[in-house]
Amino acid sequence: MSYSIEVSLSKRRLTLYRNGQVRKVYPVGVGTIATQTPRGNFTIINKVPYPNSYPGGPLSAFGTMWMGLSKPHYGIHGTNDPSSIGKFVSHGCIRMYNRDVEELARIVPIGTPVKIRQ
Repeated sequence: MSYSIEVSLSKRRLTLYRNGQVRKVYPVGVGTIATQTPRGNFTIINKVPYPNSYPGGPLSAFGTMWMGLSKPHYGIHGTNDPSSIGKFVSHGCIRMYNRDVEELARIVPIGTPVKIRQ
């Protein structure tokens, strides 16, 4: 199976494709005007559960999952602020509800292409 991801910044949506067919669409939060999400073609290079959180402690701003992109310092991740989803609020990363990013991380392998467009 071949997966790919496309992120629409203007619509604040992440679309998951399998073999070229839409499998699921997720709402996302993206970068502000000052800290815009980079556009282009990238790949998922790693997956880190509970990034920067401590066992039993509060979630970090990255929520329950981080999927790093091939552009350094950028990724698709969860959030500790669910009200930010659907808005232009991040420092350039793509924020998802924790349940959504966990589901996505279970589906897509490392190496999955990610296209970010306006």
